[in-house]
Amino acid sequence: MPEKIFLTPPVAFIVVLLVIASLSYLFSKLSFRDPKHGKDERKPYACGEDFDGSMIQPDYSQFFPFAFFFTILHVVALMITTVPAGVSGTLAMAVIYIISAVVGLFILLGK
Repeated sequence: MPEKIFLTPPVAFIVVLLVIASLSYLFSKLSFRDPKHGKDERKPYACGEDFDGSMIQPDYSQFFPFAFFFTILHVVALMITTVPAGVSGTLAMAVIYIISAVVGLFILLGK
């Protein structure tokens, strides 16, 4: 059992954390960055342009219905493909799930 102590989650987490921290420290010393940080380092970056606050802000009102549609369809696909074939009653549950997902999509996109 003592040889498997490094495979326990808390010990593995600490070991990986120490390795990543040491690599980060090592690579920060090897970087070509100026040690006296640049004057524009804390300014927001907007695709290479100076951000003055007057840029166009995107409207996500059309994105969210599409994102919900995408999520619902992928969850339905995941649920349907993981239904066991040999268990009785699973076909009925899968059909009820599909019907409820279709109703949800009609509500979402019906407006």
